[in-house]
Amino acid sequence: MKKILSLALLACLAMGANAEEKKNPENKNKHEFTTVKECKITSIKDQNRSGTCWAYSTLSFFESEILKKTGKTVDLCEAFVANKTYMDRATMAVRMHGDTSFSQGGSAEDPLYCLKHYGICPENAMPAAGSLYGDSLNNFNEFFAVMTPYVEGIAKSDLKKLSPAWKKGLQGILDSYLGVCPEKFTVDGKTYTPRSYADSFGLDWNNYVSITSYTHHPFWTAFPVEVQDNWRQGMSYNVPIEDITRIIDNAINNGYSVMWGGDVSEQGFTRKGLAVAVDAKAVQSLSGSDAAKWLRLSPTQKTNILDSLGVNTPEVKLTQEMRQEAYDNWETTDDHGMHLFGIAKDQNGKEYYMIKNSWGETGDHKGIWYMTKTFAAYKVMDFMVNKNAIPKDIRKKLGI
Repeated sequence: MKKILSLALLACLAMGANAEEKKNPENKNKHEFTTVKECKITSIKDQNRSGTCWAYSTLSFFESEILKKTGKTVDLCEAFVANKTYMDRATMAVRMHGDTSFSQGGSAEDPLYCLKHYGICPENAMPAAGSLYGDSLNNFNEFFAVMTPYVEGIAKSDLKKLSPAWKKGLQGILDSYLGVCPEKFTVDGKTYTPRSYADSFGLDWNNYVSITSYTHHPFWTAFPVEVQDNWRQGMSYNVPIEDITRIIDNAINNGYSVMWGGDVSEQGFTRKGLAVAVDAKAVQSLSGSDAAKWLRLSPTQKTNILDSLGVNTPEVKLTQEMRQEAYDNWETTDDHGMHLFGIAKDQNGKEYYMIKNSWGETGDHKGIWYMTKTFAAYKVMDFMVNKNAIPKDIRKKLGI
């Protein structure tokens, strides 16, 4: 009897183990990455509840440029750039009588403009993010609830003449939430102004250019990409789609990183640290689902299918026409800026770009995303790079 009971107990345990295995099966398709080449980067930051990815990603890019040039690790201040940029953007909105957008967003052109015209300070030269309103990180909800109607009230007013007082009032709002931009500060025992600090890195700010790829403008010319947050009308050089990857690969392989700005609202951009340009039709076939069924699936169900496919998720066959259509029909949107700094490959040998995000140490890779080269070329609006990182034949065609 004891032997029978023992056998029965063992059988129950075995069944339980099998049930557990079925409940939590190991996904053999889960991505495994090996670094091929990477540039040095500074620490992961967290923009939190603020639309300042443009400041975090572009300053991270310049921190890597400084690290490459000088060997020094610096932490540049996003609040300084935001303070200067929001005043400039408000001034533009007022000049245009409200016929241009005023929002939290921006582009890589904004930090570059700031470095050229105002300089920069280190992070610790201004109040810590969120500290002026009792938070430990940025939270721009109240900030913009106060500032937006203020700016719009001036910009859309029927006044016949403006006094300079409105700018003083706006500066007060900016300083209250972001902190006062310092006129002088000390770093390693030496006193700097924002201008002299920016100059001390020895970088030529004119070396930084923006690249894009669209057919509604001629290739090998420059134009301002038509998105609302490019309110400074920063110019981007227009190249054929295949040259996007050529430029980025050449940059990384020669020790230069890239500031990437584009669309992260796609199903293939996950919160776990992965970005894949999913071929939905091919996925439907692999998952045994027709188009109608796929469209009825919830985002979570779609994500579960993509997770199960993992490294075998099929990608679209990208064309210039596909990229243009996605821009023109609003499928590709101007969402987010990130710092691209390396190349990795998965267990199948496929290559990905390594991306430093500004959402803190989140996801499977603690703040690092792995983006397929197809996704990077398909969904980028524009990207900033040191012109010396561009292949010589492309530079010659662009005249830079």
